[in-house]
Amino acid sequence: MKLNNSIESIFETLNKINGKSSDIVTRILEKNNRKVGYIYLESVSSDDKISDFLNKALINMDRKKPFDSFYDLIQNSIFNSKVKTIETYEDMYYHLASGFTVIVIDKCEKAIVVETRQKLDRGVTESTSETITRGPKDSFTENHNMNLGLIRKRIKDPNLWYEEVKVGRRSKSKVTVAYIKDIVPNYKVEKILNELKKVDIDAVIDTGYIRELLEKEQKSVFPKVISTERPDLACTSLLDGKIVILVENSPFVIILPAVLTDFFKSPEDNYQKPFNVSFSRILRVICFFLALLTPALYIALMTFNQEIIPDQLLISLAIQRDGVPFPTAIEVLLFVLTFEVLREADIHSPSFSGSAMNVVGALILGDAAVAAGIVSPIVVIIVAATSISELVFYDVDVIDAIREWRLLFIIASTFMGLVGFVAIFIMFIAKLSSLECLGTPYLTPFSPLNIRSLKDSIIRVTRKKLKQRPEYLTKNLKRLDDNYEKNNC
Repeated sequence: MKLNNSIESIFETLNKINGKSSDIVTRILEKNNRKVGYIYLESVSSDDKISDFLNKALINMDRKKPFDSFYDLIQNSIFNSKVKTIETYEDMYYHLASGFTVIVIDKCEKAIVVETRQKLDRGVTESTSETITRGPKDSFTENHNMNLGLIRKRIKDPNLWYEEVKVGRRSKSKVTVAYIKDIVPNYKVEKILNELKKVDIDAVIDTGYIRELLEKEQKSVFPKVISTERPDLACTSLLDGKIVILVENSPFVIILPAVLTDFFKSPEDNYQKPFNVSFSRILRVICFFLALLTPALYIALMTFNQEIIPDQLLISLAIQRDGVPFPTAIEVLLFVLTFEVLREADIHSPSFSGSAMNVVGALILGDAAVAAGIVSPIVVIIVAATSISELVFYDVDVIDAIREWRLLFIIASTFMGLVGFVAIFIMFIAKLSSLECLGTPYLTPFSPLNIRSLKDSIIRVTRKKLKQRPEYLTKNLKRLDDNYEKNNC
């Protein structure tokens, strides 16, 4: 709807649109025999900025300057980096809610908006969910421009492009797609931008909304994007040929495409020696299968396939189970459920007491359960090892995926033993093989096999040998000059 040419009419229409909200401030001034009005929302605008940029400009404006119109006279008297012109009520309210002050002039059907937002977010702090011992300590915040700056200050390349889309009928949230133009294939960027433009939803509050909307096809519990609050991880991903999506008012960004091996990596890997990195990644792979398969394998062997267990070990396990009133499957499920309850308590408790509650609670309950003869000691060990193995992963979505697939393995092993275990394992591999993101298979670089990309998958070679980017991400492979090693010997 177009703006009226009367200040009083504009104020009246705005009050009707917003229901006379208590944080709307309006004022009319007389200047050069003309009426000038301004509007702002005191909940998001700074009174100091309004006084400095607006009142001084209007009061000190020289009426003798040769401007063609009163509108130009005001616009050129305001010294602010963000001055725009608007002509509709929709644009007016969007800028008001974004912390701008709107200047309206009597008998003029357009208005001037000046950035006067107050700081409503925290400063740059250390990451709480992805802590490392080496490397940068800063993290993304709820300030969208600051997040863009944290990336820009690390990659001072004109090929680093930001493309913005407003998503959400009511929130009109800024969603920025960041990529390096000469590395990322253009069709991937176009596909993401087209998907974002198709989104029709009331509001986008966090990157989680965008992640869910982008993963609407090929539904899987395993994540196909990486969620992080670390700018250094976002930058290394951009340099590899990936795309980063930032959402206004969210301290997390999403990186795509993601493959399974990405979740065996750590943000700290870039700052460690290759041998240590490779050892840690192999350990995460072992923990992945340990957390996923151990409880189900124990149930299958103890319930249906005891002949596979060595006699000495079988006798020891049988002695431990003596007096336990529940079948093996129920015993394992009860203790797994207990650990899940403790995990939820850990998540929703204050940070200073949550971890202690988890550890102490598990020790007390496990010891009490064994003493009471409800569970056997081996089950406590298996479930505890399973739960601890999950903690080596930074991404919560991976942990959730392991928990859900582990339950399927347990159910299959309970009813069919090793046959059910193997059947679910085949389904598991088949499901992972069927997944892809932006045309990239989820099991890359193992399936399909890509020898060059194996250099930074589970095993990481020295940086001098990482001369090329992953082939499954980009055709611009050159990362390091071929003569670098010769020139630096």
